Amino acid sequence: MVVRKFYVKQDERALLFKRGDFVEVLHPGEHVRFDPLLRLRAEKFALAHTRFQHRLADYLFHAEPEVVAREFHAVELGPAEIALRTENGVLVEVLAPNTRRLYWKGYVELGFERIDLANDFAVDAKHVPALMGTLARGTQVPGAEGVLAVLVPAYHVGVLTVDGKVEKLLEAGVHYFWKFVRELRVETVDLRLQAIEVAGQEILTKDKVPLRVNLNAGYRVTDVLAAYAKQAKPVDYLYKELQFGLRGAVGTRTLDELLENKTAIDQAVAEHIARRVQGFGLEVESVGVKDIILPGDMKLILAKVVEAEKAAMANVIRRREETAATRSLLNTARVMEDNPTALRLKELETLEKVTEKIDKISVFGGLDAVLKDLVKIR
Repeated sequence: MVVRKFYVKQDERALLFKRGDFVEVLHPGEHVRFDPLLRLRAEKFALAHTRFQHRLADYLFHAEPEVVAREFHAVELGPAEIALRTENGVLVEVLAPNTRRLYWKGYVELGFERIDLANDFAVDAKHVPALMGTLARGTQVPGAEGVLAVLVPAYHVGVLTVDGKVEKLLEAGVHYFWKFVRELRVETVDLRLQAIEVAGQEILTKDKVPLRVNLNAGYRVTDVLAAYAKQAKPVDYLYKELQFGLRGAVGTRTLDELLENKTAIDQAVAEHIARRVQGFGLEVESVGVKDIILPGDMKLILAKVVEAEKAAMANVIRRREETAATRSLLNTARVMEDNPTALRLKELETLEKVTEKIDKISVFGGLDAVLKDLVKIR
């Protein structure tokens, strides 16, 4: 007679096999079995490792329900279910949907909290510290990668998209969602006044002159849901419409018109963009042309034109002044012709100017001789 003994420690469990088939679960203690042909074998498991990872797990689920109920915690989750597993009150794992597992019943107190994600996928605030607290220490609970953490900065809102559909808006702060069984994406939108630049636009004027125009605009998002409901990327839509408005404003005017009135471009683009963004959740507060850059040869031509215009203007001014001076001399001559006293005063004025540059004058015959007959200068 051959008797075999199997000893199981207090912190262990053992599976007894006969010729490879499961027989029973052995609890702590000494177990004596008759085995003349040495067909029995025991496989031990430490209860410190609560999860039962064995090839027989699925077999026990289906063929040994009484053994499973007595020896294990059975977890079987649906396609829209997750579970939070705790050991002695501490969260140790997040179980994903469609999980099927067995955990030993032993000295480790296990807890399982099921969460239905079919309708609500926001993480309960009471679970956030346990899920995210370990991240600050450089560790992570297994399965916590299924949590989406979203930070929405101040003066922003977050647009939450679930499976490609806008779900709701998120206020500033930190938000947590379960990523299982759905695709989540959050895009933050700045609600403050922002600037957009349309730079380096090559546009032909009405008279076929190529220009490079840079435009600046100030905008803000006034209705986030409307903005994202009518276009996938509101900023890209706004940029495109600013381009169209700028091309329309420049292409319908000649170069001279643009140079004489640069604000015409601003007004035309502002009117165009106001019509295009109406009802799209966007508001454009200001539009202005930053630069109008001419090609090199056109700059030379314009410089010559400006030079010629200024030269002609100077010539006109000079001719006007000469005409005025001649007219003044003619009027003076007419006055002196009719008034001998005025003529004598003019002669005295001329004499005064002459004497200012002469050191010595000899006068003979009195003042009349000086004025009429003789002036000697030594």
